[in-house]
Amino acid sequence: MAGFGTRSGSPHSRGGSPGFRFTLYALVSIVVMVLDQRLDLLERARYALQALTYPVELAVNSPIAGWQWLERSFTSRRALEAENAQLRTRMRDLEVRTLRFDALARENAALLGLRHSVPPVAERWLPADIVDLQLSRLRQRVLIDRGTHNGVFRNQAVLDDYGVVGQTMDVGPWSAVVLLITDPEHDLPVQIERTGFRTIAVGTGDPNALALPYLPANADVRVGDVLVTSGLGGVFPSGYPVARITQIHRGAIQPMDQVLAKPFAHLQTDRAVMLLWFRHDNPAAPLLKRHGQLLAGTPGAQPLPPPPRPAVCTPAAGAAPVKSASPPGAPATPTSGTPASAKPRPSASKSAAPKPAPPPPARTVHRRTP
Repeated sequence: MAGFGTRSGSPHSRGGSPGFRFTLYALVSIVVMVLDQRLDLLERARYALQALTYPVELAVNSPIAGWQWLERSFTSRRALEAENAQLRTRMRDLEVRTLRFDALARENAALLGLRHSVPPVAERWLPADIVDLQLSRLRQRVLIDRGTHNGVFRNQAVLDDYGVVGQTMDVGPWSAVVLLITDPEHDLPVQIERTGFRTIAVGTGDPNALALPYLPANADVRVGDVLVTSGLGGVFPSGYPVARITQIHRGAIQPMDQVLAKPFAHLQTDRAVMLLWFRHDNPAAPLLKRHGQLLAGTPGAQPLPPPPRPAVCTPAAGAAPVKSASPPGAPATPTSGTPASAKPRPSASKSAAPKPAPPPPARTVHRRTP
C-alpha cells in the first residue's frame, strides 16, 4: 500500500527526456539565428537593453563622477593658472601652425592651377564625455554619452587631441560603445609615414601598445617611425596620426618581424573624445564599401576606347616600286613587301617591238632559144 503523501512515478517522468529537450533547444536556437539573420532581431533587442541599462550605468558611475567633480571644484588657483597658461601656449602654437598650413595650401593651389582649394576632409565634429571604461586584456572599450539622437552612427571615427582613439561599435539612443584601437578585435589599416608602406595595426589588449604582425622581414622599419591612417577600410581618412614605433624584434628563423608601436591617443587618461563626420567629396575621405562594392563612385568616368592599330601599307599589283631616298652610291634597299632578290618584270601592257619583214623569194626566168 502506498504511503500517504508519496509521489508515484519515476523522477525522470516530468520534463521529458534529455534527448527531447536537446532537440527542442537546438530547433529553437536555429529558428532564432535565422530570424536574427533575416530580421535583425538581436540588434533591436540589444538596442532596447542598452537604452534600459544606460540609467543604471549612470547611477553606478555617479559616485565616481561626483568625486571627480569635487576634486575639480577644490582645485587650487595656482594649478588652474598653470593649466590656463599651458593651454594658451598650445593654442598659439596651433594657430601658428594653422596659418602656415593655410599658406602652404594656397601656394600649392596656385602652383597646381586650381581655382578653388580642396575643402577640409572633416565636415563637423561633436564632443563626447567618457562615462565608463573597460580596459582589460580581452576588452578595450569605453562608453560615451552620445547616441543616435545626436546623429551618431555605427563605425564612426573617434579621435582625441593627439590621435586616433577608435570607432563606435554599439550605438544606443543616448549612448554608444567605442571600440578602442588597442582592443584585440580591432584592426586598423595604417602606413609608415616615412616610406609609405601599408600594413595593419592590431590591438594587443594593452592600452600602450599596438602590434604590426604583417610586416615582412625585409621591410624598411625603424624605431621612431610614425604610423598614420592609410584611408583604407572605410572608417578613417588618410593622414591621421595613430602611433609611433617603439620596439622591433627581428628573428633569424621568423618570416615576420615583431614590431610594437605606442598610440598617440591618451586612452587611459582621456575624459572626452571627438566624433567626426567627413566630407565624401574630398580626395582624402575614406571609401565607403558594402559587400565588397563601393557605395559611391565617379559617375562621369567612362571606359576609354582602345588605341587604333597602325595600318599596314601593301603595294598594289603592277605598281612601280617605291624608290628609297638613299644617298648616291649607296646600295638600293628593297621596299617593304618586295623581296630583295626579286627583279621588276616588264609590264604586260607594253607592246612587243615589230620584227623586220622577210625578203620576197627570188623568181627564176626561163628563156627559149631559137
